[in-house]
Amino acid sequence: MQRFCLHIVVHSFLLMVVTASASAENWPGWRGPRGDGSSLEKNIPTSWNGETGENIVWKVPVPGVGHASPVIWEDRIFLVSCLEESEERVLISLDRKSGKELWRRTVFKAPLETKHNLNSRASGTPVTDGELVYVTFLQVDGSTVPAPNVGTKRPITPGQMVVAAYDYQGNRKWSVKPGEFISAHGYSSCPVLYKDLLIVNGDHDGKGYVVALDKKSGEMKWKVLRKHGIRSYVTPIIRDVAGRTQMVMSGSQSVVSYDPSDGSKHWEIEGPTEQFVASMVFDGKLFFMACGFPDYHVLGIRPDGKGDVTDTHVAWHQRSAKCYVPSPVVLDGHLLVADDRGTANCFDAGTGKKLWKERLGKHFSASLIHANGLAYFIADDGITKIVKPGPKLEVVAENTLGEYSFASPAVSNGQLFIRGEKHLYCISEASTTGG
Repeated sequence: MQRFCLHIVVHSFLLMVVTASASAENWPGWRGPRGDGSSLEKNIPTSWNGETGENIVWKVPVPGVGHASPVIWEDRIFLVSCLEESEERVLISLDRKSGKELWRRTVFKAPLETKHNLNSRASGTPVTDGELVYVTFLQVDGSTVPAPNVGTKRPITPGQMVVAAYDYQGNRKWSVKPGEFISAHGYSSCPVLYKDLLIVNGDHDGKGYVVALDKKSGEMKWKVLRKHGIRSYVTPIIRDVAGRTQMVMSGSQSVVSYDPSDGSKHWEIEGPTEQFVASMVFDGKLFFMACGFPDYHVLGIRPDGKGDVTDTHVAWHQRSAKCYVPSPVVLDGHLLVADDRGTANCFDAGTGKKLWKERLGKHFSASLIHANGLAYFIADDGITKIVKPGPKLEVVAENTLGEYSFASPAVSNGQLFIRGEKHLYCISEASTTGG
């Protein structure tokens, strides 16, 4: 009997370990494993304080300046940054358990490009497949041209997109320059992986493009020109829906679905505005877009169209949320949109009906994430409001970081990672090992 009971206890313990392990996820790129800010984990921290140390596993200084998110694969963290004094763009590898820097590599050294004051020179979040980590920056030579598509005339620095791959020991495997890039707001493009391809958005104030590279060699596999030469900073999301694989992105005065294998176009919606930053999300029925500049829109889009679907596949259209930069999340039938100016909006995802609109912070730059039925709104001043979606606003927690933060957070194995202006924080509930 004792042996039987011991067997049951051991079996139950192993089942708990396997279940916990199965629910843990890497955070391999921009907005996580699905590219939409979602985590399937249930034990994500909801309480912390960066000033008192509450639930702070570790806090380490981050060299240089950058708004790119950390990416996590097993026991590794990768960050990019710009060391402005030495003009270096760097990739940094950290130990996940301690935050200790393992190595740092200079991707290139070049003059600092001009940019918007809310941008950085290391805003493109890397992506990794567990073997290589891929980074992208803008490289300029210091020459200037008059800024296109701006209200106030000023000189800006044109340049070339640089994409590079490194292994986990810090060895560079390849580096290429797949196209030119010019924008008065600077550079920010987050590469995405699809099978053996690395896909990068090159929307800019010139001959815009989307390019796919062989992830092992950097060889160009396809390059699609964009209809309008207008800067946008959207990272595409890829979904198998309506009987085909769709890579959907807004930008270049349109919303477009491509086949990621060859860049061919499934469908397109013209407009509804000129410039886009927020990435799109999908709830299994509709794609959702929030933008933009010079005017603001939130759209629910049916994914089963072909060709020009501007007049046929917009399921609903709202103009009341003034969101430009932060990407939204969709969960439990609700679309949550962060207005740059600090206002949060909640829509019924199926109908577009506005359920509530409330001020939650002073200003939002970081994109939203969600885990265990809760959405995380991180304001620029480092204060996070955690919200349970529903017909009325319900803030379940408020936490302070103690420094400004412009990077979107990452979630992995029970831990939350937030990049502040000066430090990277690993956050975990006291009962969670996260190891």
